[in-house]
Amino acid sequence: MKNFCLSLSVVLGLCFQSWAQDTIPLTFEEAVQFGIQQNITFKKLQNQQEVLRMERLNAQLSHLPNLNLSNDTYRQIGQQFQQAEGELIVTNEVNDIISGRVNSNMTVFNSFRVTNTRKAAKKFEEAGEFSLERAIQDLIFDIGSQYLQVLLDEQLYKIANENLLNQRKQLEQIEGYVEVGLRTLADFYNQKSEVARLETVALEAKIQWERDLWILAETIQLPSNTIPAVAPIMLEVRESELLKNPLDVLLQMAEDQRNDYRQVRSLELGNRSLLAAAKASYLPRLDAFFNYSTFYTTLDQRTFSNQFFTIFPQRAFGLSLSIPIFNNFSNKADVARSRMEWQNQQLDKMALQKKISQEVKLASENYKAAIQRKESTQVQLDAAEEAQNAISERFRLGISNFVDLAQANQQLVTAQSDFAQARFTLYFQEVMFKYALGILEL
Repeated sequence: MKNFCLSLSVVLGLCFQSWAQDTIPLTFEEAVQFGIQQNITFKKLQNQQEVLRMERLNAQLSHLPNLNLSNDTYRQIGQQFQQAEGELIVTNEVNDIISGRVNSNMTVFNSFRVTNTRKAAKKFEEAGEFSLERAIQDLIFDIGSQYLQVLLDEQLYKIANENLLNQRKQLEQIEGYVEVGLRTLADFYNQKSEVARLETVALEAKIQWERDLWILAETIQLPSNTIPAVAPIMLEVRESELLKNPLDVLLQMAEDQRNDYRQVRSLELGNRSLLAAAKASYLPRLDAFFNYSTFYTTLDQRTFSNQFFTIFPQRAFGLSLSIPIFNNFSNKADVARSRMEWQNQQLDKMALQKKISQEVKLASENYKAAIQRKESTQVQLDAAEEAQNAISERFRLGISNFVDLAQANQQLVTAQSDFAQARFTLYFQEVMFKYALGILEL
């Protein structure tokens, strides 16, 4: 009785709190869309993808010449050196100077470093896109599993509540049987104890339902003090045609369709291109350059336009060849670092292949087992209903005792719960199977 009162107070507190909360009706599709829009991890991936896009654009444009414009304006106070008619004249002057420069550089050849860097940036952007697509599937899977759990909790609460109502009616009937002398007082108290136990069971089912609702609300990032009112879904699942395929075909399908595996492959190819780009530092580099500079000084009496645009402009252009001889092994360190990244990515790909193999095989076996379990629990439920009806009638006629009746009721409730769980498990295993294959969609 103490535990019952404690559970009752907890549930009443939850119910009172829920009255003060907002409720948002949501279908499964709306819950997923809301979760994608609000999920922090997904938003971070979108921000990262924008950086990868800009890095790819930067790598694509790196083969073009760069162009820089600079300007200096300053004053010199003190001795000024001027050369006039073969003599060097030193005077103490104030000299205002304005200078301007235009510089341009372009890589002519650097052992395909730019080309390989561009390939790597493109692969990294592709990997980011695959990561976003897999993140959407992850959200669909996580929200879907929690959504199904909420629906299952609701169904189990309904079963517990219906059983409680039936047992209360049974208690009233037994009380009437006791009054007319058809049943003993012990049967009445046994039934009364069973009703009290079922009240606790119903309360615990209610608490579990509330708890999973809050978990779902947190996952899809609903506003504070708001819980979802989930809409039911169709649980009729047909056996997928994909189950008829052999395991090797399913594994190949998963490697072709799963975005996390595509991401790892793109990262591997990108790091291989970066390794080739790093090796370019061993070879000579040829650059073309163009420099234009001019200035104006107040020591010259000629006009600004005449000095800046006519007299003092200088132009320089040519080629610059750089041959690496010894640079403290910095190029070797870059190559070793790039090789390490590439080899680690290969190891990640091998590990993911093993993981995919295990996940696909396990999901396939669990899917088949869920189909058999649903069929078995259907038979279990039909048999439990027939047994409960027969024993209830025998109990009414005084042939069966209370123990038989209580056992039949318990078996019926167990069968109802098992069948409900089997239906939701089958639906979830189909979702899990598609998720393992990488074909999960709304």
